[in-house]
Amino acid sequence: MRSEVDCRFCPERIKDRIVAEYQSVWAIEDRFPVSPGHHLVIPKRHASDWFAMTETECRDADHLVHLLKEKLSAADPTITGFNIGMNCGRSAGQTIFHAHIHLIPRREGDTPDPTGGVRGAIPAKMCYRIKI
Repeated sequence: MRSEVDCRFCPERIKDRIVAEYQSVWAIEDRFPVSPGHHLVIPKRHASDWFAMTETECRDADHLVHLLKEKLSAADPTITGFNIGMNCGRSAGQTIFHAHIHLIPRREGDTPDPTGGVRGAIPAKMCYRIKI
């Protein structure tokens, strides 16, 4: 397991925050949650972003995302959806350069119009409608 000095998501910095683990990845609660239950799935090895993760880390992360989704849904019946995403690179909004996947529970009415979901990264592209 490779760590980087001063990385906020490397083992020494988050070991007391880990709430779930699956093989090469672990999960913590987001310190600045978009909604209650917002978690981050993080590879144990320092990898800068999704593109630097190994196939095994990606597979393990996918598995842990599913486990967390089931746990959160069972504990909170108000959850009606999820956003799952990563920011890869500074221009995409990445601020901590250790790969981390956001699992964000969504609830009916938590935003006036959720159309476009993650497209909201560029607000003008969020609300679109397909014209038939």
